[in-house]
Amino acid sequence: MDALTKVFATRGDLAHLALFLWASGSSGLLVWALKELAASNRRFNDFVAEIARLNQFFNGRR
Repeated sequence: MDALTKVFATRGDLAHLALFLWASGSSGLLVWALKELAASNRRFNDFVAEIARLNQFFNGRR
């Protein structure tokens, strides 16, 4: 990694390196957030399905 940074430093492309690192980090966080959002939606869907199942169970007992 040090050699890669040295190449960028000698060519004067430190701004490009910083932009690449920022974009990579932002993209990684976006992917993580979307994955967590999808998991949250699945858990909420499971919760609503379980409530519906309980409602059917209790409505059938009357």
